[in-house]
Amino acid sequence: MTVAIDMGQTTAGATAHLDLEELLATRLLVQGNSGSGKSHLLRRLLEQSAPWVQQTIIDPEGDFVTLADRFGHLVIDAEVHTARTLQAAGERARIHRVSTVLNLEGLDAENQMRRAAAFLGGLFEVSRDHWYPMLVVVDEAQLFAPAVAGEVSDEARKLSLGAMTDLMCRGRKRGLAGVIATQRLAKLAKNVAAEASNFLMGRTFLDIDMTRAADLLGMDRRQADAFRDLERGQFMALGPALSRRPLGLRIGPTATQPRNAIPGLMPMPEATLEDAHAIILAAPPPEPIRTQRRPAPSPDLLGQLMAAKSAALEIRPEPVEQPLCAEERAQRRERLDRVLRAILAEADTGFRTVGVLYQEFVVRCRIEGLGSDIPDLGDFRRMLTLARAGLATDMAEDNAWQDVSVRAATLPEDLRGVYMMIARAAKEGSPCPSDAAIARAYGIHSLGRARRLLTYIEEQGLIVCQLGGTGLRTVTLVELAWATAPGDPNA
Repeated sequence: MTVAIDMGQTTAGATAHLDLEELLATRLLVQGNSGSGKSHLLRRLLEQSAPWVQQTIIDPEGDFVTLADRFGHLVIDAEVHTARTLQAAGERARIHRVSTVLNLEGLDAENQMRRAAAFLGGLFEVSRDHWYPMLVVVDEAQLFAPAVAGEVSDEARKLSLGAMTDLMCRGRKRGLAGVIATQRLAKLAKNVAAEASNFLMGRTFLDIDMTRAADLLGMDRRQADAFRDLERGQFMALGPALSRRPLGLRIGPTATQPRNAIPGLMPMPEATLEDAHAIILAAPPPEPIRTQRRPAPSPDLLGQLMAAKSAALEIRPEPVEQPLCAEERAQRRERLDRVLRAILAEADTGFRTVGVLYQEFVVRCRIEGLGSDIPDLGDFRRMLTLARAGLATDMAEDNAWQDVSVRAATLPEDLRGVYMMIARAAKEGSPCPSDAAIARAYGIHSLGRARRLLTYIEEQGLIVCQLGGTGLRTVTLVELAWATAPGDPNA
């Protein structure tokens, strides 16, 4: 099925269509001087394609954060996160298919480059199981792939340029479709610009940029002056996703507006020179005493991703006015466990995201009459971890499981269910879970990755894996003296 995105109208008055599937395979370059309408063009493209494909926007000025309210994008403020956190966020955004806006506003040029490179690296390095199609829009791309060295360090420039080169040169096979916009082609690294097959060229005035734009569109250099005459929002288009011949078009309106709108003219205030002198040259306020403060912890990006995924069914439990007695708590816990068991009994549950499972959990709880007692997303994730390990909610409260819970807490949250499933088999002396069972508990199909998960847990010093001569696997929990019975990893 061909998905045609409505970008506006051609100069002949016809609808200007962009083939989204072709764009995902061929990439797009947008050029235009400041005020030519580049950001408006990107916003139109993002709004029209939002229902069809996952998106992420590298946003140096915070212009695209308003997409969150209308289209559900998760806004990630890079200023409050480390590069490592942003790399993990990029990986999780792809895994859970959440559209995001990486807001780099407030950072200097070097830190913008480092944070953007880390986030793009997370998108790029995710495992093959999660190579879903994705639009990666980079506004002001010359900041992240400069043609010449600037005032930033060589390390930061190499990191950023490498990430942009990977996006444009190697991203297609990983499902990443780069859409880059720049004020000046002369400032953009040539190996990044050269990988685009679709072009939208807006108003520009410098001869070197007009010449390069004309060359890219296959126009005669004598026709390059036409780029000076383009109005705001007008672009010349060429490429397999747009038109086989240079085509003039005007970008249509958008449903959202940039946060940083251009201020309009307004009359000057009426003030006397004496008033201005008193206001402008008043004594400055005393400088605040600087105290050493510990940095605030980074927000839980995974929690935000999951919340964004389930935003369409945002349900929060009402505060419980009266505490429940022990019997009522046990009944509530049993009803919640029953709902969760019914969801996990479905064939494809192991491969659905936590956000989707939580939506279904909320609906079923409301049907059961638990509307005022529904756990929030954080509690649901803990319940799901225990349920995937084959544990009832009350089993985790058993004293015998305290050490297991403490050790599980040292692992990433999505791995705890795998560890506790193995611990349960070891405590009961059951056969070691197969690779398929481990994959299902983690929510993946890949048996090879399931084996790598087991290796990772072993590297953390929590388990010891042994493979017997008959090919059966035994797992022993370190310091707990629990061991599984031999089990066939290929069962």
